[in-house]
Amino acid sequence: MEIRIKKLSEDARVPFRATAGSAGADLYALTDEPVTLEPGGSFTFPTGIAIELPSPDLAAFVFARSGLACRHGISPANCVGVIDSDYRGEIKVCLVNNYNEAFTVEPGERIAQLVVMKVGLPVFTVSEEISDTERGAGGFGSTGSK
Repeated sequence: MEIRIKKLSEDARVPFRATAGSAGADLYALTDEPVTLEPGGSFTFPTGIAIELPSPDLAAFVFARSGLACRHGISPANCVGVIDSDYRGEIKVCLVNNYNEAFTVEPGERIAQLVVMKVGLPVFTVSEEISDTERGAGGFGSTGSK
């Protein structure tokens, strides 16, 4: 699959899959200087890139980098960002500091990962009835915690 990338800045870095088995491609902060995220603080980082997904049944998703999240409490503010197939603007990543210590993001640092996946394109139909299941309308914790 080919994903076309438009660099919106000469300094932008193209997403990169670190290994053949990597599902995600790293996204990089495009800032002129370091940005310090105070505890509870957030900042929207430009990446300097836009993408063209080749099909409406694809979407790109922005996920946390596990090292930043586990070691420093840095994650996307919306948990997972969704980039629709028809979006052509700059990919930006809003990161939040969930820990009690400040963390500084350096220019060009890997800040998130981009994963492209197929998505279902449902047609929603209003119905008076829907089928029943063993679980039924049971909500959180209704399947037991054994």
